[in-house]
Amino acid sequence: MTTRVLIVDDHEVVREGLRTLLSRRDGMEVVGQAGTVQEAITEALKMKPDVIVMDVRLPDGSGIEACREIREARPETKVIMLTSYADEEAVFASIIAGAAGYVLKQTRGAVLADAIAAAARGESLLDSVVTQKVLERVRKANERKENDPLDALTDQEHKILLLIAEGKTNKEIAQEVFLSDKTVKNYVSNILNKLNLRRRSEAAAFIARREPADK
Repeated sequence: MTTRVLIVDDHEVVREGLRTLLSRRDGMEVVGQAGTVQEAITEALKMKPDVIVMDVRLPDGSGIEACREIREARPETKVIMLTSYADEEAVFASIIAGAAGYVLKQTRGAVLADAIAAAARGESLLDSVVTQKVLERVRKANERKENDPLDALTDQEHKILLLIAEGKTNKEIAQEVFLSDKTVKNYVSNILNKLNLRRRSEAAAFIARREPADK
């Protein structure tokens, strides 16, 4: 059967290069291209690809965010994140978003094609070390102390709270956690509500008061 592929990257040259490369591979068909988060979501729902090759960084947000939305709407679509460097945080966020794995942009074309074929077969592209790190994070999250106010927060919300405490703006936080400014704003509102706080400054003070005990 032919594997239907959607290519998502903000650079047209990269998209065309990948299209040409994959078109030469037997059993693969590039059914669409996209250059933004919104285009990726729209094309994914329209073209119903088997596999999406998704750039991590896009002009209007994060490919990880697009991956999450697409996987929620079409769990049968596999997503391979394409990144310029092996960023552990990006890898972790990608896995949580439902990606099958990630491939570096420096990877040879044949390796990428093999990865797409493997994802189409339902295979994971993650090695045992990466998988172990993810499981370790989940284990630590489950071991948080009972009655700790932070228990109400998800891992992502906890990370954003720490960045708020560092004095980072929503835009700076968005760049660090690979989300859009709007999504970060929603996260901040949820965090304040869960902790019964009214302002960002109170959130920063909350973390500052906890530091001696945490250490």
